[in-house]
Amino acid sequence: LGACRVGVWSSSSVVSAGGGSLRVVGSARAVQNPQWRRCFASSTAVGNFVKVEQDQQEGVVVLKLNRPDKLNALSVEVGEEFKHTIATLNKESRDLRCVVLTGEGKAFSAGGDLDFLMERTRTSPERNEAIMLDFYSRFLSVRTLPVPVITAINGAAIGAGLCLAMATDMRIVSADTPLAFNFSKLGLHPGMAATFFLPLVAGPQVASRLLLTGETFKGAQALGFNIVSEVVEKDQVVPRALEIARNIAKSSPAVVRQTLKSLRTQQEQGLQAALLREAAAQATSYAMPDLIEGLAAIREKRPPVFTNQL
Repeated sequence: LGACRVGVWSSSSVVSAGGGSLRVVGSARAVQNPQWRRCFASSTAVGNFVKVEQDQQEGVVVLKLNRPDKLNALSVEVGEEFKHTIATLNKESRDLRCVVLTGEGKAFSAGGDLDFLMERTRTSPERNEAIMLDFYSRFLSVRTLPVPVITAINGAAIGAGLCLAMATDMRIVSADTPLAFNFSKLGLHPGMAATFFLPLVAGPQVASRLLLTGETFKGAQALGFNIVSEVVEKDQVVPRALEIARNIAKSSPAVVRQTLKSLRTQQEQGLQAALLREAAAQATSYAMPDLIEGLAAIREKRPPVFTNQL
């Protein structure tokens, strides 16, 4: 549940990744393509929760959640920056071929920011419903990119963090990486299209199991659930995603975009209705004592004790 703005980019110059260098788009010296230079040099928003790096392969971009001290938890600030980044990429997308989404540090994303969730318990259900729809839209804006998005799940992906990964076109993970749709263990209805993309990708039985139990599972299990396309060694997650992205970049750009549009058009039938339902249900959850108990249990590092209050 987060937001961020794009504009102040990482000042790093070169990052090694999978046999190829990543040139940071934020550094004008590193950006060889003049369209990318114009695109990012013209950005005026201030923030540093999202990094954009250009791969050695022309047209391949790495989009990185950059809040490692908070395990890339999703907040309103992160979401605003993320949405702005996507809009910036869309504005100058002619030469864009593929995007790899990953996280900085040891986690992909630990999910919704706890302070944001606690604030929702003090807000009216009517306002919360609108707030959550806005929250979803910030991160689901990734689906407005006209090119494939591959998520390299470099570490733990929990709750809304895993939902963000599910909204992309492909996912790659290592065997031991922990994953969870842990909403029910938190006392919160699933959100950010969890109830839409999970049954679409994994089937209704798997979706029921994972959403109703909130259990943590590993990357190896995710492959069996059809949630990810590949399981590789941990240090190969990003390189493998880049390898696929570079292969896509060598295909006909027009055909790739049109094929992706056809796939997403079919996939997204019913998405808006699902988001409206989730926002309303989460707004109800925020007004119930179970969420307060779930948040307290996390902070106190103990199992939650939920009531039977409906």
